[in-house]
Amino acid sequence: MNSERNSPHQLSIVIPTYGREEVLIGSISALLGLEFPANEIIVVDQTANHQQATTAQLLEWHESGSIRWLKRTKPSITEAMNHGLMKAKNSLVLFLDDDIIPHEGLVLNHVKAHEADEHLWATVGQVIQPWQKAEVIEPPGKLNGLQKDFDFPFNSTLDAEVENVMAGNLCVNRERALSIGGFDENFVGAAYRFETEFARRIVNAGGKIRFIGSAGIDHLRVATGGTRSKGNHMTSASPLHGFGDYYYALRHGTGGEAWAYGIRRFFREIRTRFHLTHPWWIPVKWVGEARAMLMAGRVLKKGPNLPR
Repeated sequence: MNSERNSPHQLSIVIPTYGREEVLIGSISALLGLEFPANEIIVVDQTANHQQATTAQLLEWHESGSIRWLKRTKPSITEAMNHGLMKAKNSLVLFLDDDIIPHEGLVLNHVKAHEADEHLWATVGQVIQPWQKAEVIEPPGKLNGLQKDFDFPFNSTLDAEVENVMAGNLCVNRERALSIGGFDENFVGAAYRFETEFARRIVNAGGKIRFIGSAGIDHLRVATGGTRSKGNHMTSASPLHGFGDYYYALRHGTGGEAWAYGIRRFFREIRTRFHLTHPWWIPVKWVGEARAMLMAGRVLKKGPNLPR
């Protein structure tokens, strides 16, 4: 099916992917089979070499016009999302993970929300993790400052205005997203908090973000592959696991708030059940956290890396 010819919904789906095979094909197949599909599906592929069957299917879809298969050589979720954002043909761009099962109202309800409120800059849809189910959950709303909406229940069925998002089911107004520079490409490695940082810039620009409980996906959380797969953060001295969190705090926190946030993280990361039962990994983890803090400070001085 050629999604661009047959869908009345002027929305582009962008799927950044890395190292995924059958689950990627399954996700795209499900999106193409929706009763109300997207007008365009862009797969931003950072995989060097796929399995033969995966390559053959992606190529078939690309040549038939069902998808646009864009290859990238450098794995980076923020660069891949920006690339898809700039290449998209439609005014709405829906970012999805590459290991999902879409709910039937996914595309339609994102579009309806944007059409109903011209002041929306973004909508974030329901995300059901493997251990969750869709529930009627009121947002706790107990956290403020840099942690605002960190406790938001993204498996809820209740719509709400939010200041935090999940990039695996995020629909943006393309022109407005580009007006604030897209996603900050300083986020590297695990790219932790990059979507929260993006959401904060929307809010700081006066934009609105709404959670849509009826625009859902099941997130499969496949263990292998994925654009942010960087090993086990529990046993790593790499700064790439924690850098994004410290960088986010320094970018958007006032002096004291940013430092308090960073210090809490520094000690929280070794107060885990794993580290209590494997204490020999605590020094390794602390080295990684210290390196992440220093890296965030250095990168902050250079300023954000925004493509637009």
